[in-house]
Amino acid sequence: MSLDSVRAFFAERAPDIDVVVTDASSATVAEAAAAHGVEPARIAKTLTLAIGERVVLVVARGDARLDNKKMRATFGGKAKMPDAEAVAALTGHPVGGVCPFGLATALPVHCDVSLKAFDVVVPAAGATNAAVYIAPERMADLVGATWVDVCRDPSSSDGD
Repeated sequence: MSLDSVRAFFAERAPDIDVVVTDASSATVAEAAAAHGVEPARIAKTLTLAIGERVVLVVARGDARLDNKKMRATFGGKAKMPDAEAVAALTGHPVGGVCPFGLATALPVHCDVSLKAFDVVVPAAGATNAAVYIAPERMADLVGATWVDVCRDPSSSDGD
């Protein structure tokens, strides 16, 4: 069903974008990079985060790590990751297939500026073996995302 909701999303809003389904798992950044023949940084991972009573999605480059100080400054609280069951209930997608497309619940989507390093990124598409190839700006436009700076510099190992 999740893959179907993503296909329906693209059929309605961007029929020129194909959902790519592979035989290989793309549930992790490393698996997705291998399945699609791209560097891990180009994978656009979607994180479901609870901040107090709010739930938001943050899409970031595959090798990026959240910066706790930037998260608190941007969202006004400490972010926690809900369990897999809660993520699936909120997004309609299984962990490993979570994406900002075809959501079961209207959730605010935020794209980290780290994605802007690439002309095309590869986010999941509602299943642990499905993805799309899309320009970061177009992805943000399609899902009504706001741009945020909440990740550590991927070339840096510092942070909290």
